[in-house]
Amino acid sequence: MSEPLVFHFDIDGNDFSAAGQASVQIKKNLRQIGLSPEIIRRVSIAMYEGEINMVIHARGGTADVKVYENYIEIILADNGPGIKDINQAMQEGFSTASDTTRSLGFGAGMGLPNMKRYTDTMKIDSTVGVGTTVTMTINIE
Repeated sequence: MSEPLVFHFDIDGNDFSAAGQASVQIKKNLRQIGLSPEIIRRVSIAMYEGEINMVIHARGGTADVKVYENYIEIILADNGPGIKDINQAMQEGFSTASDTTRSLGFGAGMGLPNMKRYTDTMKIDSTVGVGTTVTMTINIE
């Protein structure tokens, strides 16, 4: 395929109950085009973690998934507060989630580390006060 298949999702930042809908939908879409269960699992986990982060920290954003012949690119973008210290944010267990968010079972500080763990490449561009864009790729074997 020369042009990628593109799936776009708007992530509602005010609704924890809707968080994860994009990852469920992309799982269905990837299954329909015949990708392996392992690739689908990796994409779904990375997407879910990104969605939750956008709900917790950024009041939502967008998710674009582009399926190329040899890889999948996931681009998550928000207009949230930005990440002050990306190296610190990448440490397992580090979280700036509120106590209320934690009481709901979210904000354990595993989002970014899991996103990195389940993708082949991950790049974070963030500006405090402007927002964050995370670009991840997963190679299709």
